[in-house]
Amino acid sequence: MVQARAAKRSGISSRQVEDPKRSRRAWASSPPTKRRSQRLFAVRRADSKDCEAILNCLASAFAPYRNSYTPAAFTDTVLDPELVQDRLREMCVLVAVSKEGVVVGSLALRATGDEGHLRGMAVLPHWQGTGVAAALLDAAEAVIRNQHCKRVTLNTTEPLARAMRFYERHGFSRSGRVSDFFGMPLHEWVKFL
Repeated sequence: MVQARAAKRSGISSRQVEDPKRSRRAWASSPPTKRRSQRLFAVRRADSKDCEAILNCLASAFAPYRNSYTPAAFTDTVLDPELVQDRLREMCVLVAVSKEGVVVGSLALRATGDEGHLRGMAVLPHWQGTGVAAALLDAAEAVIRNQHCKRVTLNTTEPLARAMRFYERHGFSRSGRVSDFFGMPLHEWVKFL
């Protein structure tokens, strides 16, 4: 059962995800118990205190793909302390935070004119499949809609097949635009709001 309630102005939500099938998976900061089949997390705007946690989330989420990326593409994807600070200054960065206060997911967005753009979706591996990515996406789309954007775009690389299926299930489609991302094809996806 998923319960979400929108925050008053920001469009950022809190979610409670009940998933008994996944209760054996590890929690971000403490092991699960038989009674703990519910996971509670909230989505909020990140601040500078979240930098290390965002870096950890990106590194953990993208580690399985390291050998599929060029070195420069991987560095640009997982960031470094200076780049994450730049992203916080230049974009709205959202984080999903567990009830223990651990950042378990992140997503950045920017709204320019009538278009929003998403970048850097990452969810800790043991939180994948629990609704964190969907909650981050919903919150980001709400912020973008509040900026009166008519469409939202994002880019993915070919190794991220699971992410591409996720975006497709959430209303995105390939635009047909492919660019170079440090020697890798970068596919643009678009969703009309």
